[in-house]
Amino acid sequence: MARISMTCVLQQQKGEVTMTDRDPFAEGEHAARQNIPAEANPYSDGSDEHALWSAGHEKIASAMEASESEGT
Repeated sequence: MARISMTCVLQQQKGEVTMTDRDPFAEGEHAARQNIPAEANPYSDGSDEHALWSAGHEKIASAMEASESEGT
């Protein structure tokens, strides 16, 4: 399930589609789906955002690698 902010949810309820809050975890997931390497993490090393981005990237990258090794 994608993580979204409450601000985003409230904006969607009003019919707005703009994203105002960044979600580093979701950004990392998206980067992995786009085959962007983990080294491209845009956040400062050691920051909470860096860790969240890395965790999101690793979640997707690991799943993609597992499915490739299974041949699916």
